[in-house]
Amino acid sequence: MSISTIHPRELNARISKGETIDLIDVRTPMEYQELHATPARNVPLTELDPAAVMQNRQSSADQPIFLICRSGSRGKQACEKFLAAGYTNVVNVEGGTTAWAECTLPVVRGKKVMSLERQVRIAAGALVFLGTLASLLTPWALIVPGFVGAGLVFAGITDTCGMGMLIARMPWNRGPASCSR
Repeated sequence: MSISTIHPRELNARISKGETIDLIDVRTPMEYQELHATPARNVPLTELDPAAVMQNRQSSADQPIFLICRSGSRGKQACEKFLAAGYTNVVNVEGGTTAWAECTLPVVRGKKVMSLERQVRIAAGALVFLGTLASLLTPWALIVPGFVGAGLVFAGITDTCGMGMLIARMPWNRGPASCSR
């Protein structure tokens, strides 16, 4: 089943007409705290329970759930979770929060944080560097950079990053409890 999408301007036009919408931001709480579309509420992808989201709806049950992330990839994964749970009326916001902000639509800006993507690059680079350095002591240490390289290839092919999902669960990416629901 294909995933429906909506352009940020089109979604904002629906809001401007007074339509009640459910816009769920699936990024980490820290990413959400830094910048988010004004009508969005945060339910991180790692904690997303489609049934719970459907129970806590702000709009009527026949209205779609709109999902947004940074650029669209995690929003698509969230849509797939809803579809797998049997909820078909889900829509991914094209281009995510980045596109929303570029369209100069209403956003809430908070404190600047390090992006999840940047954290993954730092962690992957550090593991490759340290594994290569440790290979001076034992060639078995080359397993570490090899494993990281294989993980990056897998992430590129599947658009699912295990390291990113792990880093998203770290305490510094969780933010205050008040912004997570």
